[in-house]
Amino acid sequence: MSRPLNILLVEDDAIEVMKFNRVVKNLETKHKITEANNGEEALNLLKDRTVNPDIIILDLNMPKVNGLEFLKIIKQDDNRKFIPTIILTTSNNFTDIKECYQNGIAGYVVKPLKHDDYMTSTKKLLEYWSSNELIS
Repeated sequence: MSRPLNILLVEDDAIEVMKFNRVVKNLETKHKITEANNGEEALNLLKDRTVNPDIIILDLNMPKVNGLEFLKIIKQDDNRKFIPTIILTTSNNFTDIKECYQNGIAGYVVKPLKHDDYMTSTKKLLEYWSSNELIS
C-alpha cells in the first residue's frame, strides 16, 4: 500500500526542482515536498525541526554545502542518520558513487537526459519508497 511521503528535496537547480515537482504532481499518492537550495539550507531545516522527512532526495553538485558534505554530516546525527537518502544527480563518476555508498546512501540515481526517462525513473523511485517500511 502506497502512502504519502514527506520528502526533503535538496537541489539548487530551479529547472530540476520544477521537473521533480511535476513528476510528484502527476502521481496518485500526494507526497509533500520541502525544498532546500543547498546542503546548508537543508541542515538548517533539519536542525530547526522545520521538516521531518521520510526520505531525502539529494543532488551532489551544489554551492555552500554540497551533497557529499551534507551526507557526511547527517549520517553522524543519531536522530537523522536513518532517513533514507537517495542521490539524484548528473554525476556518474564511480568515485562519487562509491563515496556516497560508503557514507550510507539508500540509492544512487543518475538523472536521465530524456524527460520521459526522468519521469519514469523518478516515479519508480517514489513508488518504491512510498510502499517501503520506513523507520519513524
